Amino acid sequence: MPDRTAHSMEVAFGVVASQYPQGTFQTVTTDRGKEFACYLNMEAFHSVKVYFADPYSSWQRGSNENANGLLREFFPKGHDFAEVTDEQLADAIRLINNRPRKCLSWKSAHEAFMNEVSHLA
Repeated sequence: MPDRTAHSMEVAFGVVASQYPQGTFQTVTTDRGKEFACYLNMEAFHSVKVYFADPYSSWQRGSNENANGLLREFFPKGHDFAEVTDEQLADAIRLINNRPRKCLSWKSAHEAFMNEVSHLA
């Protein structure tokens, strides 16, 4: 996203959602950032239910916090993301998403996700 505006979030979510079958995304749990002011449009247009985590309750967004921790293996805390190229970020995400995970019976997140999505097509 070029910035943290509601418009940019709405466009970014639309781009991602358009790449998968209808019904892939059913809920979204967010923090209370200003970029989610578009939540009513997201719910109406994409047929998702948007939930807001309580302030200072990171456990309510557990998978997001876990993903942030995995990303910190590549870009330690304090790293300026303005200096990270799109290619560097894509490489890190590709490696994270293709890493086998015990909680997924040693499937990667990509394998598990694509398996679930394949039932929607």
